[in-house]
Amino acid sequence: MELLQALFFPPEQPGGVSSMIPYMQERFTSPRWEMELFSLPKRIRNKGKEEVTFHTFDWTQYAESPIVQKYIQTYRDYLWWTRLRIHKPFDLIHAHHPIAGLAMKTVFPDIPLIQTVHSSYERELILNGKIEEGGLEHQFLVSIYRELEHCTDRLMTVSESFRRYMASYVDRDEEIRVIPNGYDERRFKPIPHENEVAQLITVCRLVPAKGLDVLLHACAELKKQGIEYVLHIIGDGPIRPELEGMAQQLGIYNETIFYGYTLHPEEFMPFFDIFVLPSRAEAFGSVFAEAALSCLALVGTAVGGIPEQIEHGVNGLLVPPDDPVALAEALVSVIADPMYRYELARSACDRAKANYSLSRAVYELKKMYLEYAK
Repeated sequence: MELLQALFFPPEQPGGVSSMIPYMQERFTSPRWEMELFSLPKRIRNKGKEEVTFHTFDWTQYAESPIVQKYIQTYRDYLWWTRLRIHKPFDLIHAHHPIAGLAMKTVFPDIPLIQTVHSSYERELILNGKIEEGGLEHQFLVSIYRELEHCTDRLMTVSESFRRYMASYVDRDEEIRVIPNGYDERRFKPIPHENEVAQLITVCRLVPAKGLDVLLHACAELKKQGIEYVLHIIGDGPIRPELEGMAQQLGIYNETIFYGYTLHPEEFMPFFDIFVLPSRAEAFGSVFAEAALSCLALVGTAVGGIPEQIEHGVNGLLVPPDDPVALAEALVSVIADPMYRYELARSACDRAKANYSLSRAVYELKKMYLEYAK
């Protein structure tokens, strides 16, 4: 079977897609399967000139928004790049971004298309203060879900929570299938170690939606209580200067290390003790599965797909979003009791291996591909 994985970002970009799709390729290298990856290079800007028409709504009613205009131009660019670069036929296309799926179906209307929606762009923009809930941009972006339902042979997502979120924007929500991301266990090598001072780590893009302001306030509370720790923040983003300034104002700058973007954080994640990320929204939260496979204790918020990975008190701890006091209390419980921390970490690792292995994801995807391929 000739299979195309249509991405939006190049596969080396951080996120749930890059955690799985490139590592799937060798699993599809056989006489029966051949898989290729396709994405839009960053250098492609303003090349597309095609008229854009959707089947289920008129996008021009939102055209006064610069964000909508940028989205449409990116779609045009993807169409241009697809027509320029893809000439061979495929038996099946699996798209991992709405723009990729819409473009592929436009260029190749007769090839079966499976679409996975990995996250909510509109929720990220709302939480990051870029658009208003209910505004033009929000209306446009949620309209894309029904367009995807119309164009694709199978609509999928990565968590039950996100399936429920999408349900209000489509006509046949019962047909949305959930297959969580899978992770190649060989990338994760837990090691025995004993840190005298608890090492906290978070890995994310530095944007308001990730709740790092809440984490810094929680860590300031730890310091007030005389609890020793070091916080390692891996990632970059637009609010890094603001977070660095906040760490100084809260008096925890000496306990906080900002690394910037790192391509493969899983290579040194096993040396830390506790993974913490107080997100305000997550479709799935791939980094929690990666931290679990690195055998770290998990502390997260009870939002989106995170509670599908963490059972509170069994394989990690859950706290409400935007609650630094509750987050500090959770961190105290795992910092103060190393044995409890270890038990949570072992349970998290075992559960992640059972539920989020790459082999499991590949098996489920292969079954689905065989259903839809010509």
